[in-house]
Amino acid sequence: MPAYHSKFETTQLVGNIGLLPLRTSFKGPAPRTDGEDIIDEALTYFKPNIFFREFEIKGPGDRTLIYLTFYVTECLRKLQRSPNKNNGQKDLAMLALSSQLPIPGESGFPLNSMYKPPRDKMEEETMRAYLQQLRQELGVRLCELTFPDANQKPSKWWLSFARKRFMDKGLVSPGVSL
Repeated sequence: MPAYHSKFETTQLVGNIGLLPLRTSFKGPAPRTDGEDIIDEALTYFKPNIFFREFEIKGPGDRTLIYLTFYVTECLRKLQRSPNKNNGQKDLAMLALSSQLPIPGESGFPLNSMYKPPRDKMEEETMRAYLQQLRQELGVRLCELTFPDANQKPSKWWLSFARKRFMDKGLVSPGVSL
């Protein structure tokens, strides 16, 4: 069975990551949309895709999808320690704004061979802003899925994937705490 790939296509790139439209209220460089977006796709395909050790990149949308898949794993690790939805939202908001998360081209990024680093300082700022915007919106939506009841613990059906490693890699090196 092949991995699920992104159906979103774009000509707008930052590095070689697709700058795809988002349904969000967070500020950033992403164009706005009212329909389904890459975050919906990442959350839908996360559970089946997490089991793959290899992922053939078919376009810029797939690079965005891969980044989001790595980030969902980091979020789930963070949510394991959250007693309720309110704390989970705060934890993920802080994680989304963290400067410790690497971007393509930096030494800690797990797939530098598949991603182009930013060409210049301006593209680097755009990439950082876009990835931060993606992380912020994904954190909000993931909290809604992970905490069906605001005062209860997170769903074990989501947290069971916290220890899985997509493509046998992680956005942050093992043992590094964010």
